Amino acid sequence: MKPYKILKHQNPKPFILIPHQRSLFSALSSSTSDQSQSPSSEISPDVLVESARSSQWHFIKHLSPNLDSSLISTVLLNLHKTPELALQFTSHVEFHRLDIKTRCLAIAVASRLPSPKPTLNLLKRTVSSDIAGVAVIFDELALARERLGISTTILFDLLIKACCEMKRVDEGLECFYMMKDKGFIPKIETCNALLSTFLKLNRTESAWVLYAEMFKMRIKSSVYTFNIMINVLCKEGKLKKAKDFIGFMENLGVNPNVVTYNTIIHAYCSRGRVEGARFVLNAMRSKGIQPDSYSYSSLISGMCKDKRLEEASEMFEKMKEMGLVPSAVTYNILIDGYCNEGDLGKAFRYRDEMVEQGISPTVSTYNMLVHALFMECKMDEADDLVKEMEEKGLSPDQITYSILINGYSRCGNVRKAFSFHDEMLTKGIQPTRITYTSLIYALSKRNRMTEADNLFEKIMKKGVAVDVIMFNALIDGHCANGNMERAFSLLKEMDKLNVPPDDVTYNTLMQGHCREGRVEEARELLDEMKRRGIKPDHVSYNTLISGYSRRGDMKDALRVRDEMLSTGFNPTLLTYNALIQGFCHNQEGDIAEELLKEMISKGITPDDSTYLSLIDGMGNIDQSVESCNSC
Repeated sequence: MKPYKILKHQNPKPFILIPHQRSLFSALSSSTSDQSQSPSSEISPDVLVESARSSQWHFIKHLSPNLDSSLISTVLLNLHKTPELALQFTSHVEFHRLDIKTRCLAIAVASRLPSPKPTLNLLKRTVSSDIAGVAVIFDELALARERLGISTTILFDLLIKACCEMKRVDEGLECFYMMKDKGFIPKIETCNALLSTFLKLNRTESAWVLYAEMFKMRIKSSVYTFNIMINVLCKEGKLKKAKDFIGFMENLGVNPNVVTYNTIIHAYCSRGRVEGARFVLNAMRSKGIQPDSYSYSSLISGMCKDKRLEEASEMFEKMKEMGLVPSAVTYNILIDGYCNEGDLGKAFRYRDEMVEQGISPTVSTYNMLVHALFMECKMDEADDLVKEMEEKGLSPDQITYSILINGYSRCGNVRKAFSFHDEMLTKGIQPTRITYTSLIYALSKRNRMTEADNLFEKIMKKGVAVDVIMFNALIDGHCANGNMERAFSLLKEMDKLNVPPDDVTYNTLMQGHCREGRVEEARELLDEMKRRGIKPDHVSYNTLISGYSRRGDMKDALRVRDEMLSTGFNPTLLTYNALIQGFCHNQEGDIAEELLKEMISKGITPDDSTYLSLIDGMGNIDQSVESCNSC
């Protein structure tokens, strides 16, 4: 290496350490004193190569705006045997400013590095910049590959992988076919990346087309390839074919592994077919493949979803007896199962056990327990649990805040619900649509409809995609507060925003009309919902029956009851209570008593409301008799 000396320009500038070469000094002087001439013409590639080798990156960066593509390409070619140095050079000459040819040369040089990460990063930057389409990038990489004498297909394989990581799988597939046209065979890992991306994007048909192409090209599948295709079959719901595929892979000399069987077990359990999953587990054992924690966790999850909690707990104990260590996920599955069943005692016992085993509860663990406490309106205990969570260094997430806001909204504490809304905004956590729906619900139940409308407008301005549930919460509030005009204006707004109303929307509006004694208008809404293809339910018919009964129009009430029966709905407790109340009010106690006998014969147990209606009815009859006797 040549000796270094300190150079200083006539104008006061920081000292720069550079190689003692006249050409380099001239380049630096030109770049600072005469901007009208192109300094790159006076800078030789040797100067830049020497500067890179001596780590004079500040100098290279200083000159980078004036270096042309030809000069950069020459330097890259000179540095190709030291790809680490070439990569550093590339970063200091501002990669994003290079033309496509020079970029691809830099990528080709970087591909000589032991790790593919830098090359992948440069490829992703190039593809995302839209400087050129993948076909052009592919061709330029092919030229760079020839210039550098690279014999492998690594550049094309990495280009496809980069496209997959960016979810630009169609461009990756285009490169796959370009490789095929040029007589190159993609690596199986490259094919797996394409198949896996199609699977993640739910494009199962595309996965099968590619798999068939691989078969034609005689690309030998790995166990990972077969696992992806079995996952594709499971996603398509073809579980029997997924099991048969194991035999197909074995015939081709590839042995299934624990992931193969776990994929099928998980698919069976997620569809509620736990017995089918057990069969696969036994088949797995018969092949000498031992189930792992994931195998048992899937079965436990399936049992919990099927409300077979005792069996799930037994499976959990069996898993531990086999020496398998449950993860936080396994414990969370059981905690969630018992929370959904309202057995908080058992849920908390599993939480305590996981702590004893040295497994830290996750944010999900706390979210499930907090939600379960709110379902029972145990707000103080829920608050304590959130404090415990924060003391353990766990930060509440979007789901936590949604649970807290929804919980306090349902329990009537609007102030606390909004305080958590403000807190999540302060922490940079964006409220979800569910969060906003909970707040609208809370305001509606407190008759604060102006605030509810203002919040709704604010949500719309924020660009939050409102849904039917949010509209229903607002419509319900206005109906309950007697503002039917506003409720119907919201129905029109739903149509404008292409948010289809559902049976809840119409039932709410029907209840609003019936509350005001306008049963005919409610009846018209029932006909309208049918025209719109929305099927009326128990609530729809019971609302009309109740409306007619309160008015004493028992013939119309019975007509609706008959219509309800003709559509396949059996009368409920609410149906009978409404009819009994109506007949008692009309002093037709005999018919009311007949209805009582009928409901009991159908296995429907009368409640307090049933008997109160009958008692009131008898009181009305006695008063009528006394009135007649006094005449």
